[in-house]
Amino acid sequence: MAETHVLFVEDDDVIREATQLALERVGFTVTAMPDGLSGLEAFRADRPDIALLDVMVPGLDGVSLCRRIRDESTVPVIMLSARADSIDVVLGLEAGADDYVTKPFDGAVLVARIRAVLRRFGHAAGPDGPGQGGTEEDAGALGGMLVFGDLEVDTDGMEVRRAGEQVALTPTEMRLLLEFSSAPGTVLSRDKLLERVWDYGWGGDTRVVDVHVQRLRTKIGQDRIDTVRGFGYKLRG
Repeated sequence: MAETHVLFVEDDDVIREATQLALERVGFTVTAMPDGLSGLEAFRADRPDIALLDVMVPGLDGVSLCRRIRDESTVPVIMLSARADSIDVVLGLEAGADDYVTKPFDGAVLVARIRAVLRRFGHAAGPDGPGQGGTEEDAGALGGMLVFGDLEVDTDGMEVRRAGEQVALTPTEMRLLLEFSSAPGTVLSRDKLLERVWDYGWGGDTRVVDVHVQRLRTKIGQDRIDTVRGFGYKLRG
């Protein structure tokens, strides 16, 4: 099996070198770059399996680099931020990042988060596939096709269409939609979505869920997912 190739963009020499060594020690191949422009060039040249982007890097900041990557690819992106309460976290998620890790970070935690992201990207429908919480009657299912009004979710082909037009979703957005479509009308809490979609076995930042739900709404329709204040979200059946 080919080694996982990680693009790591970090301007701090000590953090960059130490993290690269830690990732290579557990079997990752790492391309480490000190700024956003060289990171973009490396991304285009190497096409890595995952990108780790520090928010504050020179030349082309991490958020802008994430947007450039997302314009060209659905490769998973994890943002690295020095401040958990920073607006940079939300900006990074809105730019298309799939997750974020706060600095300073423990190497083992970073490796675990990378592996969690890669697992869900390799298995967009989850280990048990969609449909764990609903029935065919819930969504008018036809084989692997779930239909919600003008929204069609092909759970076999991992494709989504709205009013007949294909909708481009990242694997994280697809995984999120599959969780909703498996149980239309059922409220899913943010903590439950963190557990099922982001593979968090511990409490995580619910902003990750909120931003991804909003991104999903812009693609499948703002009125398709309801907010149930104080509880979570549900897909309209």
